[in-house]
Amino acid sequence: MILTPNKPVPPRWFGELSGKKVLCLASGGGQQAPILAAAGAQVVSFDLSEVQLEKDRLVSDRDGLGIQCIRGDMANLSVFPDAEFDLIFHPVSNVFVPNVAPVWRECYRVLKSGGSLLAGFMNPAFFLFDHDSESNTLTVKFKLPYREPESLSEAGRVAVEKGGRALEFGHTLESQIGGQLSAGFILRDLYEDYWSDEATPLNAYSPTSIATWAEKRDF
Repeated sequence: MILTPNKPVPPRWFGELSGKKVLCLASGGGQQAPILAAAGAQVVSFDLSEVQLEKDRLVSDRDGLGIQCIRGDMANLSVFPDAEFDLIFHPVSNVFVPNVAPVWRECYRVLKSGGSLLAGFMNPAFFLFDHDSESNTLTVKFKLPYREPESLSEAGRVAVEKGGRALEFGHTLESQIGGQLSAGFILRDLYEDYWSDEATPLNAYSPTSIATWAEKRDF
């Protein structure tokens, strides 16, 4: 199980999964949700992409895993009541929301007391550089926090519009880690991870992503 490109999540972050209610948040694709369901968890896969959800349905139906798939926005979990889940698994995906604070608040609300939020996200430094440059060199080009389309040049905006890819946002550590703390979580552990040299030359110099284990505590 991975929250970031390569490094496995420590088993102790999960604890005992059998019988737990798990929300796979914006992590559709037929990968994490089926593994958690096969380990005995009651899994809900919640994703904005119907294509990604269909992959979870395919594996669930094929292997009889009973995964419930729901389409929706990660920043709006109003379809779920308070204190519904024991664990939320949220791999690198909040790069697609302009404001990450509502995501953390909603995660806190739908978790039971003592429940865990396992989240992966991009190192903010990643967004300083133009990773599409043909020169394969690292040159600081963008100001943080990174926001599309505002951070893009006119040519970049046109390319995004024509390509049809989702807009991306580079959040600060204050909003990623500090945002979890502001929502009420306590931070239990974290680690950094690298990507690949093919994905970005930054990989040779710095971790490109971070994973956190946070816990809900009602005081």
